[in-house]
Amino acid sequence: MGTKILLCSCAGTQDLDAEKIASACDAACSKVHSALCTSELETAASLMKGGDTVIACGQEQDVFQALAEELNIDAPGFVDLRDRAGWSEQGSDAPPKMAALAAEALLPQPITPSVDVFSEGTCFIVGSGKVAFDLAARLSEALAVTVLVTDDAQPISRAFDVVRGRIRSLTGALGGFSLRFDALQQIEPGGRGDFAWTEPRDGAQSSCDIVIDLTGGTPFVQAPAKREGYLRADPKDTIAVERLAFEAVQLVGTFEKPLYVRMEETLCAHSRAEQVACTNCLDICPTGAVTPAGEHVSIDPMVCAGCGECAAVCPSTAITYEDPPISALLSRMHVLARTFRRAGGEAPRLLVHDSHGAEMIRLAARFGRGLPADVIPLELQVISGFGHAEMLAALAHGFARVDVLLAPTTERDALDRELELAQAIAGTDGLGLIDEADPDAMADLLYAQNVPPPLADPVLPLGNRRQITRLSAQALNPQADAPVSLPENAPYGAIAVNTDACTLCLSCVSLCPSGALIDNPDKPQLNFQQDACLQCGLCKGICPENAITLVPQLDLSDAALSQQVLNEEEPFACVECGALFGVKSTVERIMEKLSGTHPMFATSDKARMIQMCDNCRVNAQFQQQDNPFQSNPKPKVVTTDDYFSKRKDH
Repeated sequence: MGTKILLCSCAGTQDLDAEKIASACDAACSKVHSALCTSELETAASLMKGGDTVIACGQEQDVFQALAEELNIDAPGFVDLRDRAGWSEQGSDAPPKMAALAAEALLPQPITPSVDVFSEGTCFIVGSGKVAFDLAARLSEALAVTVLVTDDAQPISRAFDVVRGRIRSLTGALGGFSLRFDALQQIEPGGRGDFAWTEPRDGAQSSCDIVIDLTGGTPFVQAPAKREGYLRADPKDTIAVERLAFEAVQLVGTFEKPLYVRMEETLCAHSRAEQVACTNCLDICPTGAVTPAGEHVSIDPMVCAGCGECAAVCPSTAITYEDPPISALLSRMHVLARTFRRAGGEAPRLLVHDSHGAEMIRLAARFGRGLPADVIPLELQVISGFGHAEMLAALAHGFARVDVLLAPTTERDALDRELELAQAIAGTDGLGLIDEADPDAMADLLYAQNVPPPLADPVLPLGNRRQITRLSAQALNPQADAPVSLPENAPYGAIAVNTDACTLCLSCVSLCPSGALIDNPDKPQLNFQQDACLQCGLCKGICPENAITLVPQLDLSDAALSQQVLNEEEPFACVECGALFGVKSTVERIMEKLSGTHPMFATSDKARMIQMCDNCRVNAQFQQQDNPFQSNPKPKVVTTDDYFSKRKDH
């Protein structure tokens, strides 16, 4: 038996077409009820006991979850049709959107991988004695507290430890903070009067589960609001300090930490041979979770806050987002667009938002115009990682326009950059960011938008982010007869080689992290496959002749998938054996500069070795009197006859 959708008109305030919803999303629907959460709660219980259900109500989820517990059955799913579709100035035109939202709610969602975090309650407080000692005294009954006092205040209670000093560094997150101190002093507990302090010492180390920062100064970590276990407040704000006390005691136990991103080290283009190339993720990570680790980067899962910006700007797909993975997100967009059209809709728009945006939508629905009937909301945990690949894929799925509704706390660095890239590929009419905090103004903006026509023949792009981008771009630019120009730092493009300067040393080939640059083992030749190029700049930085220039562009033709010759020359024939080796122009240039002038090649015989292949050059070297490989003659083998001859001589 499949999942059944339980419909409710919320006291008759919205119109629901059960038949259209059921046929468009291939699911059974109940009749339209009017008060499932109150007077018809028994009916809801009966339907819930009949099998898997999705309840079309977002407001009263707690009521139905409590009912499921009472009935000892699995909690139902939920889909908010009222606030996102039914309560709208265009509510009579909302059935296609309702069907799309219902179909999306029926999709199974992958489980984000996670790891357990253990916090035993060791708490470190740093601040002035007046505030820190009072907080420590209250927390010491529940937590193991140590205070680093930043002034000359003297403790009276020994219910908690007190030290003085300076924090040199603070790393880690909840359950695993590491601290290093300079000028650390500990209390000498003996004696009368004020406590004495030990001699200060540098380099002391400690660890704790929770850090409470009451200094009121510069935070000890990047993005302190995103660092789990790091609690911070203005010491002058009594209410904020009290709130920290409540939060701290909740941070004891075992917690589930999502592993937001996955790292494939072999794909990373951070560096090769100590030459730094791509630093996109390092530059954009707000928490400092990404650090260099040789030829690749490393991501600390405990510090990562899951914003997804690193995955959005990673050119090689070495970093992929897992909450949810891009495949699950594409499935949601595909189902929304397809179901909307199946239910009679024509040009859907996609509004991507987070929990803050969801609240704005609810407020606009309850007190204002609500969303237009063609605007389909798509809620994500975070929107800062919604990159160019996702934007283009949404257009390729058949959405006429894609907008991202920003929240006050949204990290915008990646979004701004990714939007510029997506607009360069698909045009500016169908993509945008909405930076509006007023629900009514947000709704008015959506009603006033110019909606371009959607893609006539939607496609289903699959694969990694680079493959999704290429497939989507081809669908959106069917008549493209030249590469699409892209902004600087785009992850797609070609390279231009100055053939007059290039010596075909092939240093670029040996270091290219993606294999876009390829040599030819049979002749001096530099080949290039544009589809594989990450525009990381490693080839440009390593070229000794400065012969390489990056050309950001997206070639949608099949030529980008095959190798192209960027530079080639005739090989030189060995003067001894005729074997081809090296580059003819290079050998001739060396001969011109060294033959007869350099002491090592003063004679014609020595200069001739420049024109020999490796094997012949070694053989010729052995034949010379000043052979550097020459050793002392082998000693003569002594035989029995030698011994007899010596006896005869004596």
